[in-house]
Amino acid sequence: MELIQQNPDIAAYLAVGEAVDHDHPTVRAATERLSAGHPDAYSYAKAAYEFVRDTIPHSQDSGDLRVTWRASDVLEQGTGICYAKSIAYAALLRARGIPAALCYQRLADDDGSDPVVHGLVAVRLPGAAEWARQDVRGNKPGVDAQFSLGEERLAWTARPEFSELDYPVLYAEPHPAVLAALQAAPDRPYLWQTLPTEL
Repeated sequence: MELIQQNPDIAAYLAVGEAVDHDHPTVRAATERLSAGHPDAYSYAKAAYEFVRDTIPHSQDSGDLRVTWRASDVLEQGTGICYAKSIAYAALLRARGIPAALCYQRLADDDGSDPVVHGLVAVRLPGAAEWARQDVRGNKPGVDAQFSLGEERLAWTARPEFSELDYPVLYAEPHPAVLAALQAAPDRPYLWQTLPTEL
């Protein structure tokens, strides 16, 4: 699948934003800790991926009712859904000077019902000609996402026969529908009723 940059300027995918707040002390501190043992861009990107995937539980899996949407809040509170965890991973990458974009899938039940938008991150390592999508949602039985710059190792593969699809656009900040849902939700059960079903 060809990924399309929303902004042709790569600097947009390094910028500080309201959600991707990688200038925040919490994000900077996490970046420094991860950088200490992973000096090159590849090993850092993989370590940051595994840190977000494995040490910040998906709030649906853990039963956490809190809703986070800023990268700094995800790291401070240690919780988030796929969108929030993706924002945190993008911030950790950008803090290290690695371009990172937010991107999305539309997933559904096996009969095509109950569609929902799922959040991913696309990373572009130095010297790479292409973006590589990553899924930091968090693994569980039936889900085995891995960091990969070659063949994608996402939590789910979009199945067109069930009305699922990969959105090709790379966003510098969360899609407005995603951000609005996160910001408006007082808790995760409310958020679950208001998640975007398409972009």
